[in-house]
Amino acid sequence: MEAMVLAAGLGTRLRPLTDRVPKALVQVGGRPLLAWVLDRLVAVGAKRVIINTHHHEQQVRAFLEQQAPPGVEFAISPEPGGPYDTGGGVFAAAHLFREAGPFLLHNVDVISLIPLAELLATHASVRRRSPGKLVASLAVQRREANRRLLFDDRGLMGWENRGSDRVARGSHRVREPVGELRHYSFTGIHVLESSVFGLSGRTGAFSIITLYLELAAQGYLISPIDVSAHDWIDVGTHDRLSEASRLVGRLT
Repeated sequence: MEAMVLAAGLGTRLRPLTDRVPKALVQVGGRPLLAWVLDRLVAVGAKRVIINTHHHEQQVRAFLEQQAPPGVEFAISPEPGGPYDTGGGVFAAAHLFREAGPFLLHNVDVISLIPLAELLATHASVRRRSPGKLVASLAVQRREANRRLLFDDRGLMGWENRGSDRVARGSHRVREPVGELRHYSFTGIHVLESSVFGLSGRTGAFSIITLYLELAAQGYLISPIDVSAHDWIDVGTHDRLSEASRLVGRLT
């Protein structure tokens, strides 16, 4: 199985740490964020991992040369003039994928106890029920967040932004809801079908959620997998570094 780690972000909210190192190598519990994510991907069967880079790229390369898990092949997808955002990063790396079928996509700044093997199994089950229609499965949670994704009985169909007062400030829907409308917050962990690369000619920087919504409007399925029962943290700020250190203690 192949996987990809999105690691090209500038990590501006973690400055001044990220003035000196890429966000991927910020230390949590005595190890870089990237090391924790790679451990999780390898444990679930990833044999080839693609990592996109931009900020302090050479440090990421050096880490992989010196400390990468054995028995795993790595490919770097540099983003000159980037970063290219989530969707742009994935599509810029399309030529590096070798296998047909699903791959895991994981943000480098996400630490969680979400069972990745269960994500893969659920994705495979949905694909059997919806042949030719499933593009991706998104690990989502019922938690408070400024931006929530909207799902109905046909999968992803929009998003909603809310302010600190929890009042909606903006929203976008690609269709009217079919059945029950559900609100989820995204975790930054997906399972994607490699066929996604043949469904869009997009280039440059763009959000993968924008791409998902474009495909949903065309009738493709982007399915939610509710992982609310599992601990998760986005290590995007200094305050969350200490929280993440406690969480990774449960991974060892």
